[in-house]
Amino acid sequence: MIKRIGILTGGGDCPGLNAVIRASVKTAISHYGWEVLGIVDGFDGLIIPDKIFKMDLDSIKGILPKGGTILGTSNRGNPFKYPVKKDGKIVTEDKSDEILKNILKFEMDGLIVIGGDGTLNIAYQLYKKGANIVGVPKTIDNDLANTDYTFGFFTAVNTATDAIDKLHTTAESHHRIMIVEVMGRDAGWIALNSGIAGGADIILIPEIPFDIEKIIEKINERNSRGSHFSIIVVAEGAYEKGKDKHYIEKAKNEGTLPRYGGISNYIASILSEKTDMEIRTTILGHIQRGGSPTAYDRILASRFGVEVCDLIAQKKFGYMVNLVGTQIVSRPIEESISKQKLVDPYGQLVETARRLQISLGD
Repeated sequence: MIKRIGILTGGGDCPGLNAVIRASVKTAISHYGWEVLGIVDGFDGLIIPDKIFKMDLDSIKGILPKGGTILGTSNRGNPFKYPVKKDGKIVTEDKSDEILKNILKFEMDGLIVIGGDGTLNIAYQLYKKGANIVGVPKTIDNDLANTDYTFGFFTAVNTATDAIDKLHTTAESHHRIMIVEVMGRDAGWIALNSGIAGGADIILIPEIPFDIEKIIEKINERNSRGSHFSIIVVAEGAYEKGKDKHYIEKAKNEGTLPRYGGISNYIASILSEKTDMEIRTTILGHIQRGGSPTAYDRILASRFGVEVCDLIAQKKFGYMVNLVGTQIVSRPIEESISKQKLVDPYGQLVETARRLQISLGD
C-alpha cells in the first residue's frame, strides 16, 4: 500500500519543472491521500538526508508560472560516480547504496524523478538496484526518445524566436550578418524550430555538418537580390565538415561532459575574412532555460505530473510518462534512454526549411 512518495528534479533547470511538482503534489495528496517528501538538489538530496522535507499544498502555492524548480537541481551529482576530495584530489565513489538506504529510511514507497537523459539513466540504474522509481521526461533539447515533446522545449523555442525577431530588425537596419547561437549539444531541435519561426536565412545543426563555403554562397546570393543582411541560427553543437565540435571547457573529471560553445564566434571570424559585411554574434545561453513556461508547457507538465502519480498507484515502477500524439502514455525508462531523438536530416521539418529557401549549410 502506497503511503509516502518522494519527488526530485535533476539535471539542468527547465521551464515547467514547478508545474510538474505542483501537479504531482496535488494529485498525491488530494487524490490519493499520500504524504509527499521533497528532495532538494537532485540526487544530492538523497545522499545528504537533511535536504529532505515534507511537502504540503501550501508549499506549492503560486509556483505554476515560475521558472526553475523550487526543489533545486544539480547536474553534477551522479551517485554512481560521486565526486569526493581525498588527499587533496577529486576522485569518484559509488554512493548508490546510500541512496537506497535513505529511500528506506524515509519510507518512500515510490520516487518521482524528473529529468533528462543523464538523470533518467541514473534513475534506471537505481531502479535496477531495487528502488521504486518512476520518471518524467524533461529537457529543453527535446532529444528524449519515446515522447513527441518534452516540457520546456517550446518555452526555449519561444525565447530563441523572440531574440531572432529582435535581431532581425537591427540586422536589416545596419546591413549586418547576425549569428544567434542557441542550445543543442547533439540535437538541433531548438535551432531548427526557432530558425524557421524567426525567418532565419541559415540554420546550422549538429545532425548536418556544414560547409563554410555554402554559408558564404547563401549570403552572396541574398546580397545579389538586394537583401544586404542575413540571419544565421546555429546550435552550440554544430560543426564544420571534417572538423571537431567547439567547446569552451573540457570535462573536468569522470562523469562530467565538456561544455560546448564558441561555434558562432568561429563562424563570425571566417565570415569577417571572406565577406565585407559587419558581423555580430549573440549567444543566448542559459536565458533559454529561464523564465515563465508557456501555456503549452504548463499544460504538458501538469499532465505529466498527474499521470506519473497514476504510475505509482499502479506500481508500474521503472516506467516513465511520455506524450504520444495527444495522449500521455507510459513506456519503460530503459527504452527512453536507449538512444537520443535527433533531427532527421531527411525529415519533413528539414525539408520544410529547405522549401522556405533556408540554407542548412550543406
